[in-house]
Formats: sequence, C-alpha cells, structure tokens
Amino acid sequence: MQSKPLRQAKTIENVFNSAYWHLGQQDFTINEIRTKLERKTDNQQWIDTVLARLIESGYLKKDFDFAVRYCELAFSHETAKGAIKRKLQLRGVSVAEIDTAIEQVMHEQNVDSFEMATARLQNKFEHFHGTNKEKVYSQMTTKGFSRAEIDYALSQHPQVDTLRSKLAIKADKADLKSEIIKLYNKGKGKMLILQELKQRLLDVSDFEELIYQLSLTEELDFYLSCKSQLAKKRYDLSDYKEKSKAYAYLSRKGFDSDEIKEAMTLDDDA
Repeated sequence: MQSKPLRQAKTIENVFNSAYWHLGQQDFTINEIRTKLERKTDNQQWIDTVLARLIESGYLKKDFDFAVRYCELAFSHETAKGAIKRKLQLRGVSVAEIDTAIEQVMHEQNVDSFEMATARLQNKFEHFHGTNKEKVYSQMTTKGFSRAEIDYALSQHPQVDTLRSKLAIKADKADLKSEIIKLYNKGKGKMLILQELKQRLLDVSDFEELIYQLSLTEELDFYLSCKSQLAKKRYDLSDYKEKSKAYAYLSRKGFDSDEIKEAMTLDDDA
C-alpha cells in the first residue's frame, strides 16, 4: 500500500512548521532537515531561509556542534570512534568535522579507546557460554572498535580462555572415526585426511590407532582406494611424463609412495 503524498507547503511558514515538528522529535543534521524539507517544497529559497534562521537561533545545530554532541553521547554509551564516524558520515557530516569532533571529545573526556573496549566487553559478556569468537568480534566491530582494541579487551577478560571459535566448537562435537570414513569415501589418502582434520581443529591424538583398527576391519583400504582414484583418470602410464603426472596427482590426494607404486604396478599388470 502506497503512503499518502506529503502535503506541499503553500507558504514559508509551512516550511518552518515542518522543520520545527521534525526537530521536536529529535536532533537532526542540516543535511537531514534539508532532505525532509525538500519533500515538503521544491522552493530552495524558502528552504535556505528556514535553515539559516534555525541555525542562527540555535534551534538547528551546525554540523560540527551536532557531531560533538553525538560523540559525547556515543562515548558515554561505550560506542567507539569507528561506529561514530560511520554513522555521522551517513547523516551527511563531513569527514573533517567528524574527525575534529572525535579528537576534541576524546581529549576533553580523556577517552581511552582500549579501556572503553575492555569495559564494554566485560559489561556485555560476563562469560562466553553460548557464543563464539567470531560473534564477539562482529559485535565489537559493529560498535566501532578496531581489531587491536578488541584483542586488548579480550586479553583483559577473566574468561578469555573459554572463548572458542566456531570451528573449534564444531570440532568438539565431531566423531573422529566418522570423519575419517567420510573423507576416505571421498577418495582421500591418509595424509590428506590427517591434514584436513587438523585444519578443522579435531583432536587427532587417536588418529593412527583408529586408522589401524579400521584397516583391520577392512573399512579402510588405502591401496585399493589409491588404485580406484587412479582408474578415474586416463593417464598413459607407459609414458614417463604421464606417469609423473599420475604420481603427483595421487600424492596430492594424500596417498603414500608405497600405495602409489602398487596402484601403478597393478595397472601395468592388468
């Protein structure tokens, strides 16, 4: 459903009334009020006159004064300069005025961004149950803190050792035997399986023992798997260069030299 068209101003008093109404709701930047008034009238002279009078009377803050007030409130709510700068730019304040306002308020209020990050982190997260490292960084970044500030804040948190990444949390829930079999079924050799499990932060202390047990039950046969992977390719093993390519391919798949040599020998004997 379309909203009703805004009733257009017939006099400059209508434009003043519109501006007063908006500013009575909350503070706006000059750019924001201009945008709202342009919806009310296309008479730029009226708009310029209204804005000049509002600024002169102090009813509408100049951009720098608006930025200073915004910084004061933001810092008091533990919002860092990154978010302040981002939001003020969206509201039409120039980068130069934003930077000057941030610098002024930080100096006047003796704001330490690292200590602010520490305070916000500890106020927001008494502990890290039910969250992960990525979420913590995302929330702190949204509030304008830099990576260095977040790192420092985490180093000061008494529960930092309990904060884990999504990958580590997922690894805790994984069953090593099942993961080995999954990767084996994808045609990967032992070395590549071990590498991928380590990258996924799984505990691989029982890896060799599991491989041995699974081989005894014939759930794993890397010699057979190696030959199967070779058979999927069309390497001409009678050609030295082709044979070298086949060896490199199987090596990348994680098979060892004995498995590769036997796969090629069997292929030659077939």
